[in-house]
Amino acid sequence: MAVSPLFLLMDRNLFARKQNARLDPHGDLGWKVFGKVPLRENSQKDSKKTQKEYEEEAGRPHKPLSPKQNVRKNLDFEPLSTTALILEDRPANLPAKPAEEAQKHRQQYEEMVVQAKKREIKEAQRRKKQQEERCRLEESIGNAVLVWNNEILPNWETMWCSRKVRELWWQGIPPSVRGKVWSLAIGNELNITHELYDICLARAKEKWRSLSAGASEAENEDTSFSAADREASLELIKLDISRTFPNLCIFQQGGPYHDMLHSILGAYTCYRPDVGYVQGMSFIAAVLILNLDTADAFIAFSNLLNKPCQMAFFRVDHGLMLTYFAAFEVFFEENLPKLFAHFKKHNLTPDIYLIDWIFTLYSKSLPLDLACRIWDVFCRDGEEFLFRTALGILKLFEDILTKMDFIHIAQFLTKLPEDLPSEEFFTSIAAIQMQSRNKKWAQVLLALQKDNRDMERGSPSLRH
Repeated sequence: MAVSPLFLLMDRNLFARKQNARLDPHGDLGWKVFGKVPLRENSQKDSKKTQKEYEEEAGRPHKPLSPKQNVRKNLDFEPLSTTALILEDRPANLPAKPAEEAQKHRQQYEEMVVQAKKREIKEAQRRKKQQEERCRLEESIGNAVLVWNNEILPNWETMWCSRKVRELWWQGIPPSVRGKVWSLAIGNELNITHELYDICLARAKEKWRSLSAGASEAENEDTSFSAADREASLELIKLDISRTFPNLCIFQQGGPYHDMLHSILGAYTCYRPDVGYVQGMSFIAAVLILNLDTADAFIAFSNLLNKPCQMAFFRVDHGLMLTYFAAFEVFFEENLPKLFAHFKKHNLTPDIYLIDWIFTLYSKSLPLDLACRIWDVFCRDGEEFLFRTALGILKLFEDILTKMDFIHIAQFLTKLPEDLPSEEFFTSIAAIQMQSRNKKWAQVLLALQKDNRDMERGSPSLRH
């Protein structure tokens, strides 16, 4: 049987090590420092012989240990604090402890032990409670998955708007079915197919190659959009991808989802060159990629951005954006009059904090798991829930915000706390009433749009 050269090399090294160990007269002492003696042939010794050798090497006779010293010797560790030394006697060269001091130290030690046991019990109870909550959550998610897969999804058209489904929706869609539910809820009004995605992606790749090769503007198909605009859009995509969920390290260059995100954003710029790429899109596409296959994520992404609110913001329709802000303020004043007056006093307008929330659908501002729950209900209730969520955030931190000035409010709302309690947050959102003077969100928004159109028709100067 052939022997591997690597095995022979290992065998020689092992043999050489054994020879060196025999030749080194200090080898045994080095081992003994760490409480181990290397095994040798015929090296079985009784404890008395071993003790005698140790005495000869140490150069001092052996003295029997006291009971106290025996206890200390048998400890697996040396105490690193005075707690374990309280009951120890003082060294022989120092005066003995007075009885009162010894008693006092004993009491202190016992109190420390009691406190330590209490802390251990409290910590054990906390861990047990966490484990029970985790088990309950896993069981709840498991049961919800069965309901979604067996009852709701097969009968989507008839069940999606039922009260039972809406309640389940509010509690959060299980991650394993979230992508499917989102796709169905967002819909595909644009009738985008997987083949269309492949065509758009191929065009995007061709443009990337032509731009990198320094192709002229005339070589591009869409002459209405300059090569400079395309190149700026391409650079912006690259820059934004590097800043998308940086803590996850999965969308950056070399990450497992980098190419998918780059492909979806590039394909969209070819599908909607009139919109192009706008900062914030990368976060929306990234959340969809985490829950859907690439082509399905592109379909959901394109249809989602085609919704009236998203299209108004991503096309930077200032007039319509101001209408959305005005509608938001109607419900802001209705639900949080004290905070609304405080914001007015400091001239804090909704655009300062709402734009980032709306552009990224809260995926940049909130923890990812919490943002996905917001997306769940947004897919159910539409744009109204985006503004209801904003009011929920303001309500949750109302007491803090009313004590801040303009700068601190803007800074706080731009970077929300990372440890937002989800249940408390959704309770705050649930307390927001999206009805003002018997008018719902859609009615208020429509009335404001009509007023703006009437003002523009009646005042020609507004158009100049």
